[in-house]
Amino acid sequence: MNDCGCEKALAELEHYLHNELCKEDYDQILEHMNGCGDCEGEARVGVTLTQAVQRACKETAPEELRVNILAIINEVRS
Repeated sequence: MNDCGCEKALAELEHYLHNELCKEDYDQILEHMNGCGDCEGEARVGVTLTQAVQRACKETAPEELRVNILAIINEVRS
Protein backbone atom coordinates (compact mmCIF):
# COMPACT_ATOMS: atom_id res chain seq x y z
CA MET A 1 0.00 0.00 0.00
CA ASN A 2 1.00 3.59 -0.47
CA ASP A 3 1.39 6.00 2.41
CA CYS A 4 -1.49 8.46 2.14
CA GLY A 5 0.46 11.24 3.87
CA CYS A 6 -0.31 13.56 6.77
CA GLU A 7 -2.59 15.86 4.80
CA LYS A 8 -5.04 13.10 3.87
CA ALA A 9 -4.77 11.36 7.25
CA LEU A 10 -5.63 14.54 9.16
CA ALA A 11 -8.33 15.62 6.69
CA GLU A 12 -10.06 12.24 7.07
CA LEU A 13 -9.38 11.82 10.80
CA GLU A 14 -12.97 12.22 11.99
CA HIS A 15 -14.24 9.76 9.39
CA TYR A 16 -11.43 7.37 10.32
CA LEU A 17 -12.23 7.55 14.04
CA HIS A 18 -15.92 6.89 13.40
CA ASN A 19 -15.20 4.05 10.96
CA GLU A 20 -16.91 5.94 8.13
CA LEU A 21 -14.31 5.27 5.42
CA CYS A 22 -14.16 2.62 2.75
CA LYS A 23 -11.77 -0.21 3.59
CA GLU A 24 -9.07 1.03 1.20
CA ASP A 25 -8.98 4.56 2.68
CA TYR A 26 -9.19 3.22 6.23
CA ASP A 27 -6.27 0.86 5.62
CA GLN A 28 -4.17 3.62 4.05
CA ILE A 29 -4.74 5.94 6.98
CA LEU A 30 -4.12 3.16 9.49
CA GLU A 31 -0.83 2.35 7.78
CA HIS A 32 0.13 6.03 7.85
CA MET A 33 -0.81 6.39 11.53
CA ASN A 34 1.34 3.38 12.39
CA GLY A 35 4.38 5.13 10.90
CA CYS A 36 3.71 8.76 11.81
CA GLY A 37 3.93 9.76 15.45
CA ASP A 38 2.36 13.18 14.86
CA CYS A 39 -0.74 11.81 13.15
CA GLU A 40 -0.98 8.95 15.62
CA GLY A 41 -0.94 11.52 18.42
CA GLU A 42 -3.74 13.49 16.75
CA ALA A 43 -5.74 10.27 16.47
CA ARG A 44 -5.23 9.54 20.19
CA VAL A 45 -6.51 13.04 21.02
CA GLY A 46 -9.50 12.46 18.75
CA VAL A 47 -10.28 9.12 20.41
CA THR A 48 -10.03 10.69 23.87
CA LEU A 49 -12.36 13.55 22.92
CA THR A 50 -14.85 11.20 21.25
CA GLN A 51 -14.96 8.99 24.32
CA ALA A 52 -15.41 11.99 26.63
CA VAL A 53 -18.32 13.29 24.55
CA GLN A 54 -19.92 9.84 24.47
CA ARG A 55 -19.66 9.56 28.27
CA ALA A 56 -21.06 13.07 28.75
CA CYS A 57 -24.04 12.30 26.54
CA LYS A 58 -24.93 9.31 28.73
CA GLU A 59 -25.01 11.31 31.94
CA THR A 60 -28.31 12.63 33.27
CA ALA A 61 -28.97 15.63 35.45
CA PRO A 62 -30.08 15.02 39.04
CA GLU A 63 -33.86 15.06 39.47
CA GLU A 64 -33.70 18.04 41.85
CA LEU A 65 -31.89 20.11 39.21
CA ARG A 66 -34.49 19.18 36.60
CA VAL A 67 -37.33 20.19 38.93
CA ASN A 68 -35.63 23.52 39.75
CA ILE A 69 -35.04 24.37 36.09
CA LEU A 70 -38.63 23.55 35.16
CA ALA A 71 -39.87 25.74 38.02
CA ILE A 72 -37.75 28.65 36.77
CA ILE A 73 -39.00 28.16 33.22
CA ASN A 74 -42.61 28.14 34.41
CA GLU A 75 -41.99 31.27 36.49
CA VAL A 76 -40.49 33.12 33.50
CA ARG A 77 -43.40 32.08 31.28
CA SER A 78 -45.93 33.48 33.79
